[in-house]
Amino acid sequence: MEEEKAIKVWAYSGYKGNERPLRFNVEEKELPVDDILDRWYGERHDYFKVLAGDAETYLLTRDREADIWYGKRMTK
Repeated sequence: MEEEKAIKVWAYSGYKGNERPLRFNVEEKELPVDDILDRWYGERHDYFKVLAGDAETYLLTRDREADIWYGKRMTK
């Protein structure tokens, strides 16, 4: 696994803000989220295991208090 880094995420906002990620920047590339494989919620963070447009799996984490997204690739 790679080190978790702060990233830019575009998210769907329905009845609450940043409900689920739609696309994100990684290594200066914008990738669509093709599928959300898993999601779970902690006291301070939201976690999304996603399949991206490059056929790689990423863990996207949103710090709700700081409103910052982090991401790391889980497969190579």
